[in-house]
Amino acid sequence: MHMSVLTLNMSILTRDMMSSGRHHVNLFKAKGMKMSDQVSAVPATTPDWHIAGEWLDVCSCNSPCPCTYAQPPTGNHCEVLWAYRINSGHYGGTPMAGLRIVLLANFTGNLWNGAQLDAGIFLDARADEIQRDALVKIFTGQVGGWMAEFVPAKVRDLRAVEFADITVDIESTLERWRVTVDDRVEASGMPLYGPTSDTTRLMQSFNPPGSEVGPTDAPVTWGKSVAGRWKAFGFDQNIPAGQASKHIPFDWHGPDKS
Repeated sequence: MHMSVLTLNMSILTRDMMSSGRHHVNLFKAKGMKMSDQVSAVPATTPDWHIAGEWLDVCSCNSPCPCTYAQPPTGNHCEVLWAYRINSGHYGGTPMAGLRIVLLANFTGNLWNGAQLDAGIFLDARADEIQRDALVKIFTGQVGGWMAEFVPAKVRDLRAVEFADITVDIESTLERWRVTVDDRVEASGMPLYGPTSDTTRLMQSFNPPGSEVGPTDAPVTWGKSVAGRWKAFGFDQNIPAGQASKHIPFDWHGPDKS
């Protein structure tokens, strides 16, 4: 069933996440309300938190992806996978390093000029109960950080959050990156090279106008897809090799939004 409104009773979410054999949490009820109406002020009891790691995408756009330049996607429509690997961090006293997150989405129009995502999120099934609660809160924008700005403005429909077996493998040289979610997602990319490239150097840029991880001083490493197959949350894609893919480090903290 396609739902359209986020509800955020975190005690119920945590109970359901731990009791469900499929680790599947539906976050929506049809109440005729906007997503932005449902992302409330950060609770006063929110602990300090910080997560840093690496983000990558594979999408249907031509490479290099125009969305990171704050332009409309190729053909004005984008089917996209975003993956996050947390390399270090904490939520209060709870360590968060090693956890992975995958978002599947699509949108029509310029994401930075009115377009909004329809999305579903996979969170790492290896997380314990406290980590699961923290991941849900961080990635649905409940506890500040970049997602507290991005989610209410840019996400129209978060169809579900599901805990699953996720791998996010990123070579330290950035010569390859790969994501899997059990048997439903397989996506990978590699750096973008061409006839005049120095292949000992990556194609990188700074100060991206439409950074998907928020404002950043980190480099965007431009690439192209090797594989892009996923079937979940109502999305069904098999993106050919050679389409857009890229890598950006991220560094978020809360409960403030900076």
